[in-house]
Amino acid sequence: MINIIFIIASVTDKLDGYVARKRNEITTFGKFADPLADKILVLAAMTLLVEFDKLPAWIPIIVIAREFVVSGYRLIAVEKGGKVIAASIWGKLKTATQMIAIILAFCDVNAFGEVFKGNLTGGAFVLNLIATVIMFISVIATIFSGWDYLKNGRELLK
Repeated sequence: MINIIFIIASVTDKLDGYVARKRNEITTFGKFADPLADKILVLAAMTLLVEFDKLPAWIPIIVIAREFVVSGYRLIAVEKGGKVIAASIWGKLKTATQMIAIILAFCDVNAFGEVFKGNLTGGAFVLNLIATVIMFISVIATIFSGWDYLKNGRELLK
C-alpha cells in the first residue's frame, strides 16, 4: 500500500510541475514548496525503508546532508540578490533515480543489497539487483549534485 501511495505522490508531483510550466503558472510559492515537498516525500519514504530494514541508514543520511548543504547555498543566493543556481544533470539524475529506487525498494521483499549475499534466485534476484544498483546510482548522483552546488556556488561565500 505504501508503494502505491508513493507512486501516486511521485506521479502527481511530476504532473503538477508539467502543467504549471505548460500554462506558465510558475509562482514564487511553487518554486519554494515543490522542492520542499519532493524532499519530504523522498526522505519520508527512505525513513520508512530504514524502519522496515530494507535500506541502510547511511543512504538517507547522505541525502539529508546534501539537502542541508544545497538549502544553505540557496538561502545565501537569495540573500545576495536572488541568484538561482540551476539544477545540473546530476540533480535531475538524483531525483529520477531516487524515485525509481524507492518504488522498487517498496516492491522488493528483500533488504537492500541482499542480492550480493547469494541467497536470492529468479525474479527476487533480478528485482533486488535492479533496486540495489539504481539506489547506488542515486547515492552517487546525490553526492555529485551536491558537489556541483558547492562548486558552482563558491563565489557566494566570498
